[in-house]
Amino acid sequence: MNYQMLKNEYLQGWHTWNVRSVLSHVHMPDGFALNLALKEYREGHYLKEALIGRFQGADGQTSAETVFPGAHAFDGSYTELRLEWCDLEIRVQSAYDGEDLVLLVEPLRQQMHPAMLVVEGGFLWCRGGTVMQQGRTLIGTHDMSETVVYTTGAPAWDPNIPVQTACLCVVLDGPVAISTGKYRTLEEVEHIVSERCRHHDEQLKAYGPMQAMYEALESALGWDTIYDPKKNRVISPVSRLWSINNGGYVLFCWDTFFAGFMAALGSRELAYSNLQEILNEQTSAGFVPNFAYATGQVSADRSQPPVGSAMLLETYRIYKDKWIVEDMFDDLLRWNEWFAAHRMNESGALCWGSEAIPVLYGNRWESEGVHDRYGAALESGLDNSPMYEDIPFIAESNRLALEDVGLTGLYILDCRSLIELAREIGREERLPELQGRMDQACRGLEQLWDEERGFYYNRRTDTGAFSRRISPTNFYALFSPDVTPKRQERIAQHYFDPEEFYGDWMLPSIARNDPAFPDQNYWRGRVWAPLNFLVYLALARTGLTDVRKDLAQKSARLFVKEWSEHRHIHENYSAISGAGCDVPNSDRFYHWGALLCVIALAEDGYIQDLGLPLHWYQ
Repeated sequence: MNYQMLKNEYLQGWHTWNVRSVLSHVHMPDGFALNLALKEYREGHYLKEALIGRFQGADGQTSAETVFPGAHAFDGSYTELRLEWCDLEIRVQSAYDGEDLVLLVEPLRQQMHPAMLVVEGGFLWCRGGTVMQQGRTLIGTHDMSETVVYTTGAPAWDPNIPVQTACLCVVLDGPVAISTGKYRTLEEVEHIVSERCRHHDEQLKAYGPMQAMYEALESALGWDTIYDPKKNRVISPVSRLWSINNGGYVLFCWDTFFAGFMAALGSRELAYSNLQEILNEQTSAGFVPNFAYATGQVSADRSQPPVGSAMLLETYRIYKDKWIVEDMFDDLLRWNEWFAAHRMNESGALCWGSEAIPVLYGNRWESEGVHDRYGAALESGLDNSPMYEDIPFIAESNRLALEDVGLTGLYILDCRSLIELAREIGREERLPELQGRMDQACRGLEQLWDEERGFYYNRRTDTGAFSRRISPTNFYALFSPDVTPKRQERIAQHYFDPEEFYGDWMLPSIARNDPAFPDQNYWRGRVWAPLNFLVYLALARTGLTDVRKDLAQKSARLFVKEWSEHRHIHENYSAISGAGCDVPNSDRFYHWGALLCVIALAEDGYIQDLGLPLHWYQ
């Protein structure tokens, strides 16, 4: 097996591959799509595309559709969602029947005049093919294959709908069944859907009291997974809204590595796709970039937190496939070497930075680079964090004048993970250099310890003074094997300090006593799932069981609030109220919010040995 073989096998059958609408089901590899649309007759609006979390209608005038995402099996065999729009409410379920797709559309609330359901057919991504309506069927023909689509319900027609292809239209005055391959009655489709739903529910029961957590994680990855025709690949961008606003997809570095590991909890294929494809964006300079857009733009000046090897290690723990480790190891090693060469100080501690010179890479163009304090802050992933305010940027070294506890801890984790992976695939010749870089980073981290306050602090390289602006990243020091149990206990006191981090909603992205905390604007005080997750991962290697359990409980409570009320998985949450919808710049279906579910699942024993090394070593 290799990645290309896996990708070819994965790109088969029906799935919600189309980034532009969760009501679009696409068959691969031919790209034949069935797109569900609605025409309402109170004001004559037409809903051609539907997305989760949109604030305004696609036409910029009508009120936005509200999508309540339900189950989405990793393999696409069953999906369910509810949609509200213009005082209409419908439920849409999909299921597989062998190689065929069936859809069940049910009106739950109607206007006085029933809406019209439109089943648009077409071949996406410039794939050749023809679509024609023949009686009450829709026929899509591609090369030597043919897909026939059938519907139940009373036929309808309205020439004033914005379609450019053949379609089927029916009155949505009751449940409507859509099927491919052969005609199925409404009752037959209802039975198929019911059986698929029951089968999916049975699988979820394996997670006991954590069933809702796993379903949410699966839903997040399922609905956010798309097909990228530019590079012929399956990827899970952070959300569909982010993707359509950046040319078709956007891959962020650490976000996508997290997505790969989360997908590993239910889909080997999707896990490997995400891990490999974000690593494939590696620049000629040797780093995995902050972002890669469908426009071809890639950040040339900066990378992002080096979590790739750790997420590959956690995925390897589940599937034990050495070939994917062998495929990715050298590129991950090259990234590790880049951080040492470009971000490590003589002390061994690392600083975030921004490169000055963009490097052309392949057939894409890369951003010119910010090359200042802001660019370095973006590399940290904590874009507007107060920790990096007023910190000088040293142009000669392309770094902030701040040795960073968080980056140093993550680099230690990266080295430890690569050491374990190297042992698994017989690459012991790399162990001395990796151990040497890890030891150097550990020595650098020790110089950031403040004995008086019992905590690791960032330190200015221009003045030598500690920076007292702290965030959850300061807890990443716990990734170092050199942090003694006595120091661990002192670090725990900062976690439980209500003046710093402790509270009902945690972990705040800046300490509660920081002047920026009341802003609750992005990384200025809000709670972010990746910070909770990485702190939990660090705690797993310590004896701080009480801290770990508390963080798991707080993470689950935070997640359930928005999920149960709105079916939202937020980009970030208020550290004051626990809300996600209180600000406009918190995407409502951003998959890394489900890292909160991962913490809860791990703490309840549904993810074995999360964060623990495969081999103990010092």
